[in-house]
Order: sequence, then C-alpha cells, then structure tokens
Amino acid sequence: MSAAFAPEPGAPLLAVEDLRVELPAGRGTFAAVDGVSFTVGRGESLALVGESGSGKTQLARAILGLSPHRARVTGRVMWSGRDVSSATEAERDRWRGSRVGLVFQEPGAAFDPVRTIGSQISEAVRVHRNVSPREAQAVAIAALRDAAYPDPEAALGEYAHRLSGGLAQRAYLAMTLAPGPELLVADEATASLDPTVAARVLERLDALRAQRGLALLLVTHDLALVAPRSDRMLVMYAGRVVEEGPTRDVMSRPAHPYTRGLLRSAPRIEAAARPQGGRYETIPGSPPTPDERDPSRCAFVPRCPDRFAPCDVSAPALYAAGPARARCFLHAPAP
Repeated sequence: MSAAFAPEPGAPLLAVEDLRVELPAGRGTFAAVDGVSFTVGRGESLALVGESGSGKTQLARAILGLSPHRARVTGRVMWSGRDVSSATEAERDRWRGSRVGLVFQEPGAAFDPVRTIGSQISEAVRVHRNVSPREAQAVAIAALRDAAYPDPEAALGEYAHRLSGGLAQRAYLAMTLAPGPELLVADEATASLDPTVAARVLERLDALRAQRGLALLLVTHDLALVAPRSDRMLVMYAGRVVEEGPTRDVMSRPAHPYTRGLLRSAPRIEAAARPQGGRYETIPGSPPTPDERDPSRCAFVPRCPDRFAPCDVSAPALYAAGPARARCFLHAPAP
C-alpha cells in the first residue's frame, strides 16, 4: 500500500465526512447527496437504503471518486485515517481495486465481450497482486466459488454475453472479490438475481466477513434482504440521511415516518400484510424532483402523515431517538 493509504491506528476502515454531491439541473445545481457522514469498521456490514432517487448510488460513486464529470463533490472520504482525496489518481486507481471493490446492478458494462470471463478475472488479480498466471487462475476460481457461481472451472472459458443476467452478476462479483478487497460496496448487486440465489450470494459474503474481515456497504431498496445481514442501517431520502442506527432497532422501532412507510410497503407473503383488498401499502406521493427540493424545510413533508407546524418552515437535524438518530422534529429535544 502507498504511504497515502498507510493505516492509522484506531481509525475506522472508511469514514465519510459531510459528503456533498452537486449535479447540474436546469440553469443551476441540486444536491444529490447533501451532507452525509458515516463510518464503516473492519468486518462491519452497513446497509444504505432508500427509494430510487434518494442519492444512494451517487453516494457510492462519490466515495470511490467515480462521480460524473460535471459533479461538484465536497467533504472528505477517509480510508484508515488517511484522506483519499489527497492521493494521486494512480494511487486511487490501485486503492479502488485492491482495497475497496464496487459492484453495480448492471454487469454488462464490467466485461469485455471478446475476452473470456477467466482471463478478465485473472487479469484483475495480477494487476493488484504479484502472482503467476497459474496462481491468478486459482484465485479466480476461488472468487467465483465465493460468489456462488455454480461451476467455477467452466466459467473460466465463458463469455459474458453468453451468460444469463444472474450468472453474469455473480461473475462480476467474483471479479471484484478476486483482488482481496477489505471493503465491498454492493450497489443493488443482487437485484438481478432470484431471491434464492441472492440469499446464497449474501450468505457467501457473510462467510467472507467471518473468514477474512471483509467489510460491506450494502446499497439497496430492499430492507428485508439486508436486514438480517447488516449491523447498522442508514436510511436516505432526497439526498440526506433521515435515520441511522443499529439495524435491529431501526427495523423493530423505526423513528422516522419515512422509515415506517418503507417497512409497511415491503412485500410480504402473509395475507394479513395486505389488508386493503389484497394490495400492498404504499407511501403516498413521490420523492421531490431536483427543482422541488427545499433545504430550508423537511423534504418528506408533502408525504408525511405526522407533519406538524415546524416541518413546513424549517429543516430538522438528526436528533437522538433511542439508540438511533432521526431527522425529524418528532424527536427534537424540548425547548
């Protein structure tokens, strides 16, 4: 590892500090990510949840320095106590592959269609680790097995365009795991998999956490999928964190009206969970568009069943709500 990322004793593996991502919108800009801060410890699993458009993917990309060209990114991303932004681009490239890996929902863009899966995974290994071609191939097979690929040896000679979406996604996950990252950022990484396979992949990631201390940042809209496999949860809405805390507490005693709405809207098999003519509950309305966002008030106000006087005129902070924190005036301390 370069001196820029030499670990600092006692520092969390990843620390995001007041991260803000501004994107062009009409004649101005809007904050796709607005002042987000959190940490991820070694071997910890953090779930980042919210609807489409909440800022989850822009946050994940900004952490790795992969924001769109016209984006304005401020705040800090610290790795083991060192500021990633102070490193050279070459150092950041090595960091992205060897120390932190990123898996997005679409695997098609990850592979060269004229090269085999095995050659590309092996290349990812050799770029970041000083091993022979034979050793790289063995690592590639092990990574495919870790990603729950059904026949790792056969996958080496396959091409991505010949694979189903689920197999391509597992091969993509294997290519990310092969260099041995300390943190995996998985942005809807199991969305293209059927529930059974998705559960198998997450079980393998759990095993890697136990075996080698792999940390996870699970970015998803599916609370039920990540709840049993995360230690802490951050809920995002309109670019801001609206609730954060231990997953067990957020799921059992949600403090923010938006989190409660997400949990009520989660699909469930039981008939009792669909009381209105067999239909699932939904959160009324839609998230604000970029030109509807008003940082001077609560963004959830138009959809909130618990709104009261302060919500329309000012923006809440993150207030203590038991072991969690919620960006809601319901939990503001008494004056």
